Amino acid sequence: MSDALLQHPFMSQTALSECSAEAMVAGMLAFELALAEVQEARGLLPEGVAAQMRKALEGHAFDIASIGAGVASGGNAAIPFVKQARAALPAELRRHFHLGATSQDVIDSALMLLLKPRLAALDRLLRRCRSAALALMQAHETTVMVGRTLMQQALPITFGVKVAHWGIGLEQARRRLAPLELPVQFGGAVAVHSGLDGPGLDGPGLDGQGSDETDPGGLGLELMDALAQRLELSVPVLPWHTDRQPIHALATALDAVAGAAEKLALDVALLTQTEVGEVSEPGGEGMGESSSMPHKRNPVRCALIRGAARQVHGYVSVILNAHAQPLERGLGEWHAEWTPLLDSALLVEGALEQAAVLLEGLKVHPEAMRRNLAATGGGIMAEPVSRLLAPTLGQEAAKRISAEAAETARLQGVAYADALQAHPELQGQVEAQALRQATDPALYLGSSQAQVRRAAAWLQRE
Repeated sequence: MSDALLQHPFMSQTALSECSAEAMVAGMLAFELALAEVQEARGLLPEGVAAQMRKALEGHAFDIASIGAGVASGGNAAIPFVKQARAALPAELRRHFHLGATSQDVIDSALMLLLKPRLAALDRLLRRCRSAALALMQAHETTVMVGRTLMQQALPITFGVKVAHWGIGLEQARRRLAPLELPVQFGGAVAVHSGLDGPGLDGPGLDGQGSDETDPGGLGLELMDALAQRLELSVPVLPWHTDRQPIHALATALDAVAGAAEKLALDVALLTQTEVGEVSEPGGEGMGESSSMPHKRNPVRCALIRGAARQVHGYVSVILNAHAQPLERGLGEWHAEWTPLLDSALLVEGALEQAAVLLEGLKVHPEAMRRNLAATGGGIMAEPVSRLLAPTLGQEAAKRISAEAAETARLQGVAYADALQAHPELQGQVEAQALRQATDPALYLGSSQAQVRRAAAWLQRE
């Protein structure tokens, strides 16, 4: 399939291997076996049934292709999976398998099981990015560069404060993602645990009143809670078949991480341009090479991050549009979530793998930053010069003279301070030392250094 060439390179290869079709089947099986175990513990199944199911199914070779083909007739992978599992069980166990569950319980819970290690991996990568950003911003706390607004040179900042914003963006996204819960799904046909406390079950004391005489029907909720504990997923308030808040929260949190990584990649890509050259990506065998131009070194890591992020943004729009689902089961909306949700996690993980390497190995070129500060002949310092001159010459004259001297410096290739001193209207008006200080970018950094220190303190707080 073309995915191996067109989509998978943007994803984490580790995540891809751990989120295979086989892994999805393993997740569905984990749900079913755990369900049998908690049901047996509550007396709904004869003693020993769950262990017999596990023995029969854990080593069973499920036919993945057949399960995939079965989706076309059933609408989801759980239906053909359950059929195969039952067929693999001894006849006396089949009626106990998938008891009280519905397809959505199996699919949603299996997806949560697949995503749980992915969120842990994302957290590790984001912490790695945080450490790299801290080291980089502190190393360049006083490295002066030009700040740019609307793609044009504006006023000086430090490279450290730029990195601080990258680090804060990624860490904000991490702190948004980290507390998210991945809930188990278990509600049965219409999400009210139908049939678990009715006639025909094997357990003692099942009289239609649930597990507690004061809480009719409460057995289903108890099973849901026990199932969550056994699978190490979170406990929802209620089954969430058409309450897709958990999916909405997860998708938007993943998109926030993607956006933070994309911001880093966009800035780095712009700063690597030949005419700018203030940073460059870390190298590697074949990294950044062109198929036709041997001299090029393209910012490929940035391209991979941005390509992944753009796909995530698109996927999230699908999930947002599927958020409101009808009645007790979605018709197409639920089905539309599966690929966008899982692929978003894989794409974000791939983007963060690149982002971590980028931050850890980013090459910074202060000499190019100094060169670019002088690209306007010192014109970026016209604003502080104008402020210096205004009390003596008036605001309009100060603004005009500061601009004229900047243009002279640019055209003649002289220092801005020298052009100012040579301006006929400034003769004897302002001391040379004051002019030099006003035109020194390193003396006009605002709160850049204080921001780096404040950001570092915040990043180091849990």
